[in-house]
Amino acid sequence: MKARRLLKNDALLRRARRCGRDAVFQQPAGARFSAAAAIVAILLVVLVGVTGCAGATQNSSAGEQRGSAANVSSATPGVLATTTYLADIVRNVAGDRVLVVSLLPMGSDPHAFEPRPRDARTIANSRLVVSDTVGLSPVVDALVKATVQPGTRVLEAAAGLVGRRTLQGDEQGGEVDPHFWLDPVNVITYVANIRDALIALDPRDAATFRSNADVYSGRLRDLDAWIRTQVSTIPTGRRLLVTNHEAFGYFAERYGFTIVGTVFRTLGAEGTPSARQLAQLVAAVREAKAPAIFLETGSNADLADEVARETGAKVVTDLYTHSLGKNASDYIEMMRWDVRLIVEALR
Repeated sequence: MKARRLLKNDALLRRARRCGRDAVFQQPAGARFSAAAAIVAILLVVLVGVTGCAGATQNSSAGEQRGSAANVSSATPGVLATTTYLADIVRNVAGDRVLVVSLLPMGSDPHAFEPRPRDARTIANSRLVVSDTVGLSPVVDALVKATVQPGTRVLEAAAGLVGRRTLQGDEQGGEVDPHFWLDPVNVITYVANIRDALIALDPRDAATFRSNADVYSGRLRDLDAWIRTQVSTIPTGRRLLVTNHEAFGYFAERYGFTIVGTVFRTLGAEGTPSARQLAQLVAAVREAKAPAIFLETGSNADLADEVARETGAKVVTDLYTHSLGKNASDYIEMMRWDVRLIVEALR
């Protein structure tokens, strides 16, 4: 089927619009409005009195991760990380000296986050809040700003890193890519920032935090070396990435991949590709002879499948990028899982 058929495939485009997003998890078309309304409602809860709710322990559902905000009493002082992989990174530095929890439960996408009242209580009762960088999840940014208490530090783990501009920067006003963590060398900067924040939080355990940070940074360097070895087995001309949205920019720059294109031309959970953009992607994949299209776990594969049928590329699913999961119990294992899938598809 030629690219012209993509231009006429209204049913396919309607499915894309019904999906209402570009990546891992489905989000209603009105989700941005819903999230804003949720924050207003949550603020009312906070105004009623965070301390009045502090003694209540939250019940967790069977599907939620142990160590997420849903599973920890909002009265528990400690460190709150916004995502599951980030909580794992913080835990490796904190050790057993500080309780670290994740705001988002396992399997959640920060781009599509919709807050609950207990999330505001958890933020309000945290001593340190750690996020990747402002802009990854505007809803999380707004909730933290609105509910964090005086004296609580908010840390951007990526502080000091230089952001790259997106592939579609001209169309998006030159957005900075927030997906720093998909390059493990960047995460070494995360570790240094987290270490310093933990020392400021509890100077008595400074030696432990420094030692833990050194050990984990060593593991990240080992991970970087392992990835380079794995990537070296891919012929140079096949080091081509086609993904469902632009998340692998830092990874590609670090390890010598070329980003051929993306199914959805956005960084976050919004946007629907036009027929023209889909036709352009088909042409780019054909010209580059890209072997595979990579999708994150939980992605809607309809459009990727259509592009694959047009080009002969195969669709590879179940990469982990924004959350840990059953095949990725920690950050390092998440990266190893993704690299294995990428290498096997391109080698």
